[in-house]
Amino acid sequence: MRRRRQLEELEVEMLSPHASLNIKSRGREREEPPCEFRTAYQRDRDRIIHSKAFRRLKHKTQVFIAPEGDHYRTRLTHTLEVSQIARTAARALHLNEDLTEAIALGHDLGHTPFGHAGEEILNELFPGGFKHNEQSLRVVDLLEGEAGLNLTWEVRDGILKHTGSDLPCTLEGQLVRICDRIAYINHDIDDALRGGILTPGQLPTEEIACLGETGSQRLHTMISNLIENSWEKQVIMMSDSVARVVDSLRRFLFERVYIGSAAKNEEQKAKFVMTTLYQRLIKSEETLPPDALKQSFQYGMERAVCDYIAGMTDRYIIAVYEELFIPKPWKDGSR
Repeated sequence: MRRRRQLEELEVEMLSPHASLNIKSRGREREEPPCEFRTAYQRDRDRIIHSKAFRRLKHKTQVFIAPEGDHYRTRLTHTLEVSQIARTAARALHLNEDLTEAIALGHDLGHTPFGHAGEEILNELFPGGFKHNEQSLRVVDLLEGEAGLNLTWEVRDGILKHTGSDLPCTLEGQLVRICDRIAYINHDIDDALRGGILTPGQLPTEEIACLGETGSQRLHTMISNLIENSWEKQVIMMSDSVARVVDSLRRFLFERVYIGSAAKNEEQKAKFVMTTLYQRLIKSEETLPPDALKQSFQYGMERAVCDYIAGMTDRYIIAVYEELFIPKPWKDGSR
């Protein structure tokens, strides 16, 4: 049986000199005894998988709100696809798979109900603004469990910087950042085709010719280019030519799927629900559950309400809205 120290020694022998090693981790904010069998990054991965925030991802929107079909992506399936793509690339590049997987599994824990529409409205409502990557870090640092998950510095850095202007400090974090984009570009095309938002003939000709006719071909092109272009380098990136095509395909999705498609018509209703609920909750502390009320004393009412709503699933926020705002039939108490 391999124990933690043996696994750490294997990393030194087998991984790239540019990989993040457990023995060189900057550690945790709160010191704790190491596990006998698992490395620090393995423990972080396990803590994320066993968290309530991770389980809630299965009922959070990826792109299409409440689709009537079993095969559309949710935030959880998106997370799993990012994890698998990133692990494949990490193994090929001799980077740390456990660190890569932990970052990938935790990167979207802070996403709101109703996808990016929910993020936009919370950003408008909450005085401090709202970004899902910052909320993901807040979840693992403060909100999950009794006092957060106490993850390693490298995992926290990768979660925070998987989007935004700052690049992650580890190659594993940089890898997840790009694999996140690879995953959603490809699976959102698949979902848009399935839902009739796009037809194969509407996909941009030059981009498809470069990347591939099928989702499998496009994934292979992007991942293989990423691996080949990043081999033994201290930065993770695609070649300039493929990166330009990928960015062009992403812009196409924003124009035809993310912003202007019929599938987004329900977003205005979603924004109304979130706005109405937010405004009610900050004025009525008796409507908050005990955990959220406790956080209001520590972080302030608006911060606690923002955290509470951000953690909701699509169906739970609708249920809370109905409970507070939809009248119920009167029942004869004599029966």
